[in-house]
Amino acid sequence: MSDAQTEIKDLVTKNDVVLFMKGTKTMPQCGFSSKVAGILNYMGVEYQDVNVLEDEGIRQGIKEFSDWPTIPQLYVKGDFVGGCDIAIEMTLSGELDTLLEEKDIAFDKEAADKIRESNS
Repeated sequence: MSDAQTEIKDLVTKNDVVLFMKGTKTMPQCGFSSKVAGILNYMGVEYQDVNVLEDEGIRQGIKEFSDWPTIPQLYVKGDFVGGCDIAIEMTLSGELDTLLEEKDIAFDKEAADKIRESNS
């Protein structure tokens, strides 16, 4: 296992929620990363952001780690959840709420409901 793969494995196992993204949670560098970070931020989810633009090994390594070609990538309790479209779909369907509840991750249910209301 490469150093990048080891670092990625450590990040997803040591943090309950991890978002591999372009930029940071406070300064996203692409629209897709901004959407997923925006959902998590609005819902009050505590998560580790990993800026793939700072490390080419991580940027390529995460694609191999998940066998998923695009960034952002969301992980909850070590499990790959998906990218931007999946995170949005799960938020709008309520599946993300269910996943967070099952994994005992704190979030603001009212905020999640507001996202759904404003997108219905």
